[in-house]
Amino acid sequence: MRVVHINRSDARGGASLAASRIVQAQRGIGIDAKLLVGEKLTKAEWVVSIADSPVRKLQLTANFLRDLAAFYPHERNRLERFAFSPALAGFDLSRHPLVREADIIHLHWFNQGFMSVKGLAKIFSLGKPVVWTLHDMWSFTGGCHYSGECESYTIKCGNCPKIIDPAKKDISFTQHKRKKKIYKHAPLSIVTCSKWLGSLAKESSLLRKHPVSSIPNPIDTELYSPCSRSEARERLSIPDDKKIILFGAANVADPRKGMPLLLHALRKMAKGRHASNIRLVIFGKIPANIEEELPFPSHLMHYINDPKVLADLYNSADLFVLPSLEDNLPNTVMEALACGTPVAAFRIGGVPEMVAHGICGYLATPGSAEGLAEGMEHLLFNPDAEDYRRRSREKVRSNFAPELVARRYQELYLSLHEGKMIENA
Repeated sequence: MRVVHINRSDARGGASLAASRIVQAQRGIGIDAKLLVGEKLTKAEWVVSIADSPVRKLQLTANFLRDLAAFYPHERNRLERFAFSPALAGFDLSRHPLVREADIIHLHWFNQGFMSVKGLAKIFSLGKPVVWTLHDMWSFTGGCHYSGECESYTIKCGNCPKIIDPAKKDISFTQHKRKKKIYKHAPLSIVTCSKWLGSLAKESSLLRKHPVSSIPNPIDTELYSPCSRSEARERLSIPDDKKIILFGAANVADPRKGMPLLLHALRKMAKGRHASNIRLVIFGKIPANIEEELPFPSHLMHYINDPKVLADLYNSADLFVLPSLEDNLPNTVMEALACGTPVAAFRIGGVPEMVAHGICGYLATPGSAEGLAEGMEHLLFNPDAEDYRRRSREKVRSNFAPELVARRYQELYLSLHEGKMIENA
């Protein structure tokens, strides 16, 4: 059985990492899986880029800019520029040899000029079984990746709160209508990384008539594994005699990632009796002059490309903090837990499916900076810290090991493939 996975990149962003890990896990149990991307950043032989020439690379950039230009008149502010994807430009992937030869087409995240809604319709028209692993809400909304408090997607979109010019028949209404038309007879099976996202998909007007199952993302438990904290800190030049709080994201300034709430919580902790013993480490795209706002001495790592360095970061920390107000099944949380590092977060999205409160982390009331500060204090200075670390590691090994996840996808593929063979008999 040949499976082609489709994602915009093989390494840039959370969905790309998740898609690559799924493909690796499947190949590990013998599935003939490959990943078709627009942007190839790794040297993996099972990753194939459609932008394999200067002309096609230019086309990918042009598609991206076209989508950006299409949304520009509607964007509320620069920080939310990528919170909505119009998906008007992209490649016709239905013609690619990997797609033509595949028994199963497995979609992931393909926005920002890689594949359009029109291109998606062409994939469906091939009549092959399509599995779509959702990494956010875009598939069942009128264009936003996370809807916040808006529930219009359960009926039909319009009057979109994510744009500056909401109206009854705005761009969200138009995209929702187009999706409804092409989804109607699509040979589509939905997979969500979290049960939380699965419940939203089942409530949506676009996907409620399609089968929805939940399969978590896998993680390499050999790479992301516990090691000596002192040695990890030495390699990173992080002080060994302090309590370390770790925070990181692709873009820490993304409003969805909750940086203002984290700052509020840290300022509260800075007034406490343990303040002199705390240090902060941040990685990812970091705003200029952020150190002026941080109440603790900080170690800024910026964007980390090397997964071994990332594993050292998690191992060096006493806790990882996730102040997000909207999230699915964050890779950072899984990576931290795999390294035996407990997590402080809000009780939102798919996070409670990963972080068991009082077992391998602390879950605060959503939006409560005071609760988040309390959780961080609890994890930093708890006498049972080693038990937290042990249980964090066990949580990942029991639920997110690559073979466990790959077997669940294999079962899904086989059921779809057999069903297609019976249909064609």
